[in-house]
Amino acid sequence: MDASLATAARSLYHEKRKRLGRNGAPNKKQRFERNKKPGKEGGAEEILEMDVRNLLASKGNTSGSDAAASELPEPFTKLELEVSELSSIGDGLALHDGRAYVVPFSLPGDRILAKVIRHLQTHTVTDFLSVVRPSLDRDDSLIGCKYFGSCSGCQLQMLSYPKQLEHKKRVIEKAYDHFSDLPEDVLPPIGQTIGSPLQYAYRTKLTPHFDGPRRGGFKATDVVPEIGFNIKGQRKVLDIEDCPIGVESVRNGITMQRKFVHDNLTKYKRGATLLLRESTNRTLDGEDLAKFTEEKLCITDPNATSTEYIDFYKFISPAGAFFQNNNSILPTFTSYIRNNLSLVVPTDGASKEPLRYLVDAYCGSGLFTVTCGSSVLKAIGVDISADSITYASRNAVANNITNASFIAGNAEKIFADIDFPGAETSCIIDPPRKGCDHLFLDQLLEFNPKKIVYVSCNVHTQARDVDYILKKEKGKGYKVDSIRGFDFFPQTHHVESVVVLTWVESVEGSRR
Repeated sequence: MDASLATAARSLYHEKRKRLGRNGAPNKKQRFERNKKPGKEGGAEEILEMDVRNLLASKGNTSGSDAAASELPEPFTKLELEVSELSSIGDGLALHDGRAYVVPFSLPGDRILAKVIRHLQTHTVTDFLSVVRPSLDRDDSLIGCKYFGSCSGCQLQMLSYPKQLEHKKRVIEKAYDHFSDLPEDVLPPIGQTIGSPLQYAYRTKLTPHFDGPRRGGFKATDVVPEIGFNIKGQRKVLDIEDCPIGVESVRNGITMQRKFVHDNLTKYKRGATLLLRESTNRTLDGEDLAKFTEEKLCITDPNATSTEYIDFYKFISPAGAFFQNNNSILPTFTSYIRNNLSLVVPTDGASKEPLRYLVDAYCGSGLFTVTCGSSVLKAIGVDISADSITYASRNAVANNITNASFIAGNAEKIFADIDFPGAETSCIIDPPRKGCDHLFLDQLLEFNPKKIVYVSCNVHTQARDVDYILKKEKGKGYKVDSIRGFDFFPQTHHVESVVVLTWVESVEGSRR
């Protein structure tokens, strides 16, 4: 045999021996599925892993949850687990024989019968079977959906709403503990989470889906597939006829779209995601803006437009585009943002002095530019999407906002066309879940606005970005005024976070 081939053969043999035991069975250590590559990207797996490691450390286990790998129960084994903590992604965490177990639909204090699904390097994933002994915080009479306990959409329906808000405040605290590395005296205490006026029937958009054949499309003889949302922990669709967190028009839309799929199955070449988006037709009763009648519609065409009202502000945007999905909390939310764009006057600490200019980065269809623009001399909305800029411009005109303009910015030069000074400017940033990249944050610091209001649907990437801002040389003059959560999605683990920063001094002693 050629020497190089012999060497390769020996290498393959030894690699295989590493994976197999003496009898050719898989090595028990290899029963772990690999966790994804670590990095502060703010994904659910990374967040959960940090919660697991911190729980283990709090119990004196610093070697990691894989210390008892040789004694791991086989998949599908049933275990009774005592839940110790509620993770930031809404799943319970339990310790058993020195190992962490993730238990969905559970609360601290619950004793749960669970089924082992798979082992990861840091923890074991289980399936919820039943409650053996309930926690004092568990109240199953609060559960408002027959699919809760199977559907992956909600996690907290058995928890009272005040307790949900307390938990979400703790989620924000942990995010800044784990995803930033800032001294304690740099960050203010986290504010109480602002609750949603509606805890059910609040979602104005839902997107159920169904799977289909990989090729060839559906045949007339095919059974109609399950239409709904994924089963918790599985890539399998749970058939759902109703979703109680949706507004009435959207819930009616579920029924109509399910029937449409049933009647037109052969028109689908593969699986599909269905759009259900509320749109409002408002008719004034005379000249009084506060007196009107409304008709609620469900839009199913992503290329159509939907109309939303926030107080008396009117917004039209593509039905398939992003817009906040809980209108009941938006008046309070936009008022909070607007109030935090001003500076507190040092003389009495109560009155406020508005800044002259506003930049709304990631402006989308203009939510903040329109609702906050009237409080400044001039407002500019910036987005890299030309379609978003078109709708934002139209919404400003429709709401008589005459001091606003919109720019389709280049990602590399997002602030290049802004012609007013940062020293007199407030800047709102509302990025997607992945947060801001360094390219954007460096440009933001170069622009150096007097005030930054950072809105985020992922507090973990927000915490990471605030850490970056405050540690950069050009960001060391910023002070964090406040951090507070808003509950846009009751019954779920999600929380919106708002952090307000004010420029207080230049590192060099004078403003750049």
